[in-house]
Amino acid sequence: MKGFLFILLAIISCGSPQVMTENFDTSQSIYQFQVEDIEGNTFDLASVKGKKVMIVNTASKCGLTPQYEELEALYKEYKDQNFIIIGFPANNFLSQEPGSNEEIASFCQKNYGVSFPMMSKISVKGKDMHPLYQFLTMKALNGVEDSDVAWNFQKYLIGTDGKLEKVISPKTTPMSEEILSWIKG
Repeated sequence: MKGFLFILLAIISCGSPQVMTENFDTSQSIYQFQVEDIEGNTFDLASVKGKKVMIVNTASKCGLTPQYEELEALYKEYKDQNFIIIGFPANNFLSQEPGSNEEIASFCQKNYGVSFPMMSKISVKGKDMHPLYQFLTMKALNGVEDSDVAWNFQKYLIGTDGKLEKVISPKTTPMSEEILSWIKG
């Protein structure tokens, strides 16, 4: 009976969705990734070495979209203090980011004066999840915790060593005490 249960567990675990991890070195950090910015240029995350980084998935047509205002204020206040925000537009939740990169960039500039780096639109969940978000959401890759991207404006706080430190709920505003104390800490 024990042998049967072992085989059953092995079969069940093999049936789980698999993410290809051979390209990831779990001792690494976000610095191993290069992404495309909203203008189509390569953005090497190694360029932010030594800074605290907030990675946030964004959307232009979401009830949380006004968080752009606080994100921009936070960035302006702390960008000269070893801190950066990197935005990743994503259309994973109720098609709330339907626009092209050009339309997203225009929207962010016109409505919120966004000056922090914005990347090209990506997928933050599902079968087409971007490798950076695989890293951020899988403990097997980031060494800290498993998480699901719950909605637009979820925040991943990355330490000065490039490693994941905290996952912040989409509903938590950028100027929350939790985030401010992390930046200042």
